[in-house]
Amino acid sequence: MVKVLLNGCCGKMGRVIVESAKDFPNITIVGGIDKFKCDDLKFEIFENASLVNIDYDVLIDFSRPEALNDLLDLSIESKKPIIICSTGFTEEQLDLIKEQSKVIPIFKSANMSLGINLINSLLKKIVPVLYGNYDIEIIEKHHNQKVDSPSGTALLLADTIKDSIKEETKYTYGRSGESKREKNEIGIHAVRGGTIVGEHDVIFAGASEVIELSHSAASREVFAVGALKAAEYMNNVTEAGIYDMEDVLGI
Repeated sequence: MVKVLLNGCCGKMGRVIVESAKDFPNITIVGGIDKFKCDDLKFEIFENASLVNIDYDVLIDFSRPEALNDLLDLSIESKKPIIICSTGFTEEQLDLIKEQSKVIPIFKSANMSLGINLINSLLKKIVPVLYGNYDIEIIEKHHNQKVDSPSGTALLLADTIKDSIKEETKYTYGRSGESKREKNEIGIHAVRGGTIVGEHDVIFAGASEVIELSHSAASREVFAVGALKAAEYMNNVTEAGIYDMEDVLGI
């Protein structure tokens, strides 16, 4: 049985994870961390990470970047893996994650959807073939309450595209004015509105032909399932390092 400690348990994603865990017979949520306590969950909830005094196997974080330092401190003290599902980290925080991964196993993914990660893997194969004859643009859409823009997933896809191209490329965020598109641009565009869970399109626009890779999340459950599958995987990991969904999928 994998004993999960869930940070952000009272939030929207936290509750979806709690509900989705019922379909994972080998996972049990033994405790939660949330500064906004709720009384309807059937496990002990701690106001912050420093107060955690229970045994657990894996820590899942689906909250905000501000919680990072305390969660890493807890993980290092407990010597247990942490699954970081939050986005919007600063460069300094990303450097901290990299540094602490030398001490403990850290799973980090900008998107926990299995589908998005399969698309991301596919990009590594097709971008070197298409770049040069196709302009590449990314469009992402999310609900009107999302804080960071562009989304962490859009940046994940963009970084994969950039790393798959030998030539020097640059990101262009949105477009205004009358300047023509340059060949080495990777366009990234964000839409915010309503209750859109998450949509991402990668567009390869060529001469008389357009190729698109698209992913649409109908509910937050797809991210919860990914996080719980990551918990199953990380429970068996003992070696320090950075892990991601490609490790879980065996890609």
